[in-house]
Parts: sequence; C-alpha cells; structure tokens
Amino acid sequence: MFKFKSPLPPFFLTLLLITLLAIIGPQEKSLGTNVRIVYLHGAWVLTAELGFLLAAVTGLLGIVLRRESLQRWSAALGRTGICFWITYLPLSLLTMQANWNGLFLAEPRFRVALTFAVTGLLLQAGLWLLNKAVVTSIANFAFFLALRLVLSGAAYVMHPPPSPIFTSGSLAAIGSFVGLNLLAWAAGYWLTRIFLRAAR
Repeated sequence: MFKFKSPLPPFFLTLLLITLLAIIGPQEKSLGTNVRIVYLHGAWVLTAELGFLLAAVTGLLGIVLRRESLQRWSAALGRTGICFWITYLPLSLLTMQANWNGLFLAEPRFRVALTFAVTGLLLQAGLWLLNKAVVTSIANFAFFLALRLVLSGAAYVMHPPPSPIFTSGSLAAIGSFVGLNLLAWAAGYWLTRIFLRAAR
C-alpha cells in the first residue's frame, strides 16, 4: 500500500476527488446542475458536525480515562470541525444565489451557522493560545451541546427537513451524496492529522 509521510498530500488529493465528484454529480429536475452545490454544501456541514461530535466524545473520554492522547485528538478534531463549518458558509451563500437568485441572510439556520462560526473561531483560537488539554476537552463538549441545542430549535425555511436526497428515490443522487460525504470525512481525517502533527 502507498504510504504518505505527511498528511498534506492525501488531504489535497481528497479535496481534488471531492471537486471532481461535485462537478460530475447528477442533475435534478427542478434545480438542474445547481443541485451539485447543494450536495456539496450538505456533505460539508455534516462533516463539520461530525468533527464537533468526535471532538466532544474524545474530549470527554480523555478526561474520564485520563488519556492525554484522546484530549489531543479532541483539540485537533475541534479545529477540523470549525474549519469545515467556516468554509461551509460561503458554500451556503453560493447555494442560495445559484438556486434562489438571492441571499436570504436572515434565514434562521444560516444565522445560527454564522453565529457559531464566529463563536467557534474565537473559541478555538483562545483554546489554542491557552493550550490546556482538559479545558479544551470541556470546551469542545460544551460547544457541541450548545450547537445541537440551538440547531434543534431553529426553524426550517430554505433548509428542508432531512433528508430530501434520501427520499428522492434517485439512486444516482443518493450515491453522489454518500460519496461526497465519505470523501469529506476522509478530508476531515487528514486535516485532523495535520493539526495533530502541527501540535507536536
């Protein structure tokens, strides 16, 4: 098996594969080719949420089991989560513009996303400067809980309840979306390894 000495090459290779899959993704009857950005933006935000979830879980386990290695993973996963969350925002704006010919910045879930992007970025920067493993683990757990709590109460306006893709009956759409998610998760893994390597 081909082995990389650095996580950077596989990370950028995965991003290239994501781009190619997004370009050749299936069309949809009403949205046409614009649906491809919808698939990508959906995979991106799910990867961000997965990063936050894993940061919370590994941080909690690291504290309970007194494993500093798990707390290092929590720190790296929290940074990965916020990177995907912040870069998801322009994808969301592009999705609005491409499919609805305008930006609805007051959309409830977009406002939540923007608020947590700013909060999360400031939090991760502060945790990086503080460099305290236990504090980072607790903060990552609290951030994930707060995000899930606020999102659970946010109204669906331009975001239909999950998931219209899986109820579409289109195997091509489902396959493309699943493929984008798997590749985005792989990119998230490699980005986490980059943060772990940088911390060392």
